[in-house]
Amino acid sequence: MKMISKIGIMTGALLCGLSITAAAQNFCPPRPTYGDEVVNPPEVSSQNGTLTVNLAENSSLGPTQMVRYCYVWNNGNGNVESPTLRVNPGDQLVINFTNNISVTGGVGGARVLKSRHAPNKPMEMGDPEAAKKSGDYCMGGMIDATTTNIHFHGLNIPPLCHQDEVTNTVIPNGGSQFQYDTQIPPNDQFGMYWYHPHPHGFSAPQVFGGAAGSIIINGSNQYTQGLPERIIQIRNNADMRTDDEDGQFSVNFVPTNYPVKPLPVINTIPNQQEFWRVLNASTNGFLTLQLFTNQALPLLVVSIDGIPLNPPQSMTTVTIPPAARAEFVTPALQANVTTRLLTTGFDTGSIGDPMRPWVLANIVVSNQNAKKEPPKMPPAVKQTRVERFSGIAGKKPNLQRSLYFSEINVGSNGPGQFFITVQGQIPKVFDAMNPPAIVTKIGSVEDWTVSNQTAEPHAFHIHQVHFLVMAIDGVPVANPYLADTITVAEWAGSGPYHTVTLRMDFSDPNIAGKFVYHCHILDHEDGGMMATIEVDPN
Repeated sequence: MKMISKIGIMTGALLCGLSITAAAQNFCPPRPTYGDEVVNPPEVSSQNGTLTVNLAENSSLGPTQMVRYCYVWNNGNGNVESPTLRVNPGDQLVINFTNNISVTGGVGGARVLKSRHAPNKPMEMGDPEAAKKSGDYCMGGMIDATTTNIHFHGLNIPPLCHQDEVTNTVIPNGGSQFQYDTQIPPNDQFGMYWYHPHPHGFSAPQVFGGAAGSIIINGSNQYTQGLPERIIQIRNNADMRTDDEDGQFSVNFVPTNYPVKPLPVINTIPNQQEFWRVLNASTNGFLTLQLFTNQALPLLVVSIDGIPLNPPQSMTTVTIPPAARAEFVTPALQANVTTRLLTTGFDTGSIGDPMRPWVLANIVVSNQNAKKEPPKMPPAVKQTRVERFSGIAGKKPNLQRSLYFSEINVGSNGPGQFFITVQGQIPKVFDAMNPPAIVTKIGSVEDWTVSNQTAEPHAFHIHQVHFLVMAIDGVPVANPYLADTITVAEWAGSGPYHTVTLRMDFSDPNIAGKFVYHCHILDHEDGGMMATIEVDPN
């Protein structure tokens, strides 16, 4: 029962009434091809405490007739894709967003290739009639393949419309415009975050098609200062269509299909450490990254999901589940030594997507690459503020909760239903009209134990907060760390279920409201593996 996150072939035409010229403006810009150089994405930075950017989500067909989805920004020289949004703590982030989705996959956006959950179909969120009459995209609406919204993954900002709310914010297509306006918390830690679509039922096709970009909160420390900063986004290869090609990726949109096609190229200079910020923007890929010569090289991991590790950890393999980020310092490489970036494969159990070993890029080390070096990190700045989540390890939880992942499959290849359930409640697929599965209040500190009762791994993610990873399978973590996404291993069919124990701190009054937690294998989230938590202000 292999679930494959693929997008169907377009069967419809462009929206009626669009001219060829207007339609072309709404398409995705050209993407790199096999063997191209991996370069940092284009970026836009805040000025005088505010980052204002005009961003659109477009769609078009790729060379294999698969649908590409893209975030497009006009940098003054034309449209570019997936700009990195670079901000400082305390900055205001303003996105003037336009939904230009015109080309979608299959009838109504449903995938026509294999999928283990029921085909994507339109669904209602909130009050569609009132939303239609008022034009208020905060009131819900009919979600289909042409609607969208934006989630600011990892940012600890309010779960309010125009900020980071994804269940009742439904932005229709046809050039519909919507403004996001939120403040980056002044006490947020510097690091890598990201933005992506989150329309329930259609998140997977849009992210699979490439709609994702990085957010960088500026800052540096003693380990990263002065090093070239390389931003790497690993996505699904959105132009691959056949089942046996599942698991192939792209690196900053440069596709991989080694050894059939040339590898993406990362150009570096000899004897120079670099600071790599890696985002797993795939819908379902569990990455196990290595820099490999004749052996795996040590990588100094300084941050997970945007939050610095204290102390940093030296690893030869860095595991990054879907949606997670890892930031690490590479060793100084030598010229004339074959070095490659690869993922070593990941055991996804008896029913998960196959994640076989895959070579991602060739590292070319040469003095001739000096002019190709990415910009260097600024000097370290001593932090004087109390940073978000400081002291969470020493807080005493006032409540313990148990949750579990489960599935119901129909036949050998689906469809199926996916659940995340609070122990003692009845499993339900997600519906925004369901009452919150969890109700708590500002100031609550809770330990959640999340177990996996299925034969494939899941990637637990919660919006609005980071959690402290306290224990895995009941064994305390030697150095608890903060994250927003974590793998919960699959059940072998006998013996105890695998678990993670996570400390949730709901102390920040800005996160009061309703938000969601879910599996970040996006086919699973689209298939119902999501639930709502309500955090009351008092």
